[in-house]
Amino acid sequence: MKKITRLLFLAVAFLFTGITMAQSTVTGTIMDAEMNAPLPGANIIEKGTTNGVSSDFDGNFTITTGSTNATLVISYVGYGTKTMAITGSKSLGNIVLASDNTLEEVVIVGSGVIDLAEDRATPIAVSTIKRSEIQERAVGNVEVSEIIKNTPSVYISGQTGFGDSQMFLRGFDQTNIAVLLNGQPVNGMEDGRVYWSNWAGIADVANGVQVQRGLGSSKLAISSVGGTMNLIMKSTDRTKGGFARVMGGNDSYMKTTVSYDTGLNEKGWSFSVLLDHWQAHRKWAQGTFGSGQTYFFSAGYKPNENHTFNVLLTGAPQQHGQRFSQSLETLENTPKFNEHWGYTEGLNGSQYSEGIKSERTNYYHKPVFNLNWDWNISEKSELATVAYASWGRGGGTGDRGRGRIRNADGQIDYFAIEQQALADNNGIGNESGESRSSYVQRSSVNNHAWYGLVTSFNHEINENLSFNIGADLRLYRGDHFRQISDFYGLSGWANDRNDGGIVTESYNATPWSSLFNFADEGQRIDYDYSENINYQGGFGQIEYANDNFSAFFQGAISNQSYQRDGRFEDEGLGKSEKLSKMGYNLKGGVSYAIDPNSSRLYLNAGYYSRQPFLDNIFKDIRNSNEIFKNPEVENEEITSFELGYKFKVNKFRADFNFYYTDWDNRVILATDRDDNGTPSDDSDDIELNIFDRGVRQIHKGVELDMEYRVTNAVSLTGYISGGSWEYDGTSDVSVYNDRTGDLISETPGTNRDGVKITNAPQFTAGFGARARVISGLTVYGNINYYERLFRNDGNSVQLENVGTIRPYSLTDLGISYNFEFGGQRLTFVGNVYNLFDEVRIQQTDNFGYINTNGMTFNASVKYNF
Repeated sequence: MKKITRLLFLAVAFLFTGITMAQSTVTGTIMDAEMNAPLPGANIIEKGTTNGVSSDFDGNFTITTGSTNATLVISYVGYGTKTMAITGSKSLGNIVLASDNTLEEVVIVGSGVIDLAEDRATPIAVSTIKRSEIQERAVGNVEVSEIIKNTPSVYISGQTGFGDSQMFLRGFDQTNIAVLLNGQPVNGMEDGRVYWSNWAGIADVANGVQVQRGLGSSKLAISSVGGTMNLIMKSTDRTKGGFARVMGGNDSYMKTTVSYDTGLNEKGWSFSVLLDHWQAHRKWAQGTFGSGQTYFFSAGYKPNENHTFNVLLTGAPQQHGQRFSQSLETLENTPKFNEHWGYTEGLNGSQYSEGIKSERTNYYHKPVFNLNWDWNISEKSELATVAYASWGRGGGTGDRGRGRIRNADGQIDYFAIEQQALADNNGIGNESGESRSSYVQRSSVNNHAWYGLVTSFNHEINENLSFNIGADLRLYRGDHFRQISDFYGLSGWANDRNDGGIVTESYNATPWSSLFNFADEGQRIDYDYSENINYQGGFGQIEYANDNFSAFFQGAISNQSYQRDGRFEDEGLGKSEKLSKMGYNLKGGVSYAIDPNSSRLYLNAGYYSRQPFLDNIFKDIRNSNEIFKNPEVENEEITSFELGYKFKVNKFRADFNFYYTDWDNRVILATDRDDNGTPSDDSDDIELNIFDRGVRQIHKGVELDMEYRVTNAVSLTGYISGGSWEYDGTSDVSVYNDRTGDLISETPGTNRDGVKITNAPQFTAGFGARARVISGLTVYGNINYYERLFRNDGNSVQLENVGTIRPYSLTDLGISYNFEFGGQRLTFVGNVYNLFDEVRIQQTDNFGYINTNGMTFNASVKYNF
């Protein structure tokens, strides 16, 4: 018996020893090739397994492999991946990763539906911003869109309020720039608009941003007239760790963020969470207070090497006071002035009992949900699918009635308005004869539900030839109406419904309450309708590429149907006629490597037949189901081509582009105000809607983007872009009364031939520098110069050029320091925007002027664990 026991013991010991010997312990240090500095948080994964670790603050790692013969895959966002075969336990010493200029490594799942420039051999005009730069420069009291302002032909107008910036690319505004989130369209389906306030938290969860100027690489039939901005949002991280960050800034800005990733466990699951809160009493100008949150939940599952799943839910509920254009005299005397706010101390009837309140407040909550599935069918085939949904709730507030009272400083006197209401005989405002002595705050509500699916199949036919096909499906419904958000002491509001009913309920203009608490049909005022859009699209691409030559062809076709459903007004009650329109785009290009290692020449061309926005096909979208006919609004026609040259030698690279875009049959919607013969009194002005049809624009220009690595510690960047953007020929202009929908005037053949496009500078230049001073300490800065920014002539329809805005430049400076304190890994980041406090006019519209923010700043400390 003892002999048997001894043999069993020896067998178990031998087996255990064998298992132990089959494992290896590998150590090393991950280093940045250019900065000769450690890379904390790099991923080290044993290939073919879920076994992985991340490097510590000093770049060090230790991993125990499951086999003596293992392969390690080492990666870091913004750097090239390195694969190393390992035999036995050993120290690998310093493992050097070289920086790249791509986003290939940031996409963990859903890569098949995210059209990055790197996925295609034929180049495009592109600029890439990595996660590290986003975290340094675009988190906090700065718009996420501003992260791309240091690139050619890009212009960001700050608008001086949280989330209200406007983006222009090659002279086209953001309604005609395709903004994508993980490859999913973000632009509003009704009008193409992008509200950056809805995406305030994207900077916290972004792995990278890629701006593709012009035709871009997206295969979808999207609105990329000027270009495409692809926001790459993180999926569930496969490495364990997290951070906590506290940030402060000018004007009492405060932001706190916590984030944690569980890493990938043995069963293939991983989870990520991020929570954030921010608030400030203003951004820079008066009355531009703001507050909000960001939440991000994600779960990943990788059951085997062939399938990867990821599900996420994110949102950024926010509210902020707005500021619009002012007179030039006002901005010269009081640059921070804003007429839309006032103090609320002492109010009894208001929901705001103290502090400040803005007549113009934007509030919104847009939860976004998506499910990604990547299927590696074989070594040559893969299928990627994403199903997504978003539910937007909220809107913007404004005045209703003409009983607004201001104090001597030009601010709204809410206390006097409430006393005016309390003196009313029966507390019902806006009754007969009271139009000038009644005032409430209304909310223009925009609730929507958006569902979509994008699926893409990729197949490599052989080493040189590949193709891709896919589908893009979208279903959208938007509900639009107005409701009362504050009565200011009144108990009801009359004469604002076609049935003569009196409205008595108010609804808080806050992002969380707007999710479920909004007016039913009996408590809505002014207008009430829905817009329904169904979209079905198919796309495909084929590309041939060898070492010296590449060529591709893309095609997409789509059908889009429109229908309006009116619930309020007599002439628009019920559902409108359902209108369907087909659209398509064709793109192709070739490239030739003059020297495969240093220079490449390319030519791309494309044609779009783009369906008009829904708001452009109805004569009076708020009040009527009548569709424009005789003639009907037809598709817009966009023809574009670009010639490019990429050059790289040693530590210097340069990209040159020439582009030409012909945009014909465009419809432009605008608003204006008729003073009704009494210029000194705006209380009786008539609000106007302007339809400008058959507009043609020609945009052409050149771009040069450069980077030079002076040493391992110093890098320089620079760009120059110049364009000529102008109207061509004539268009037909119709003017309608916004209140009644009545046609006021028609002007066919309105001539604007040769008139320059306004609101974006037609010459820009920039210079940037980044230097590692000592280990862990980096300083960086950028200067951007803007010239040939043409002024609006004071009309909604630009008929002439009346000069340019004075050229100006803005300078930003930042610092980043990684250090240890008490054995903990910490990162300090500080930024100053508009360092020299240059407050300049940056835009004009038919109502006035918009200036830049003055100097703003933020600083944060981040604890990494």
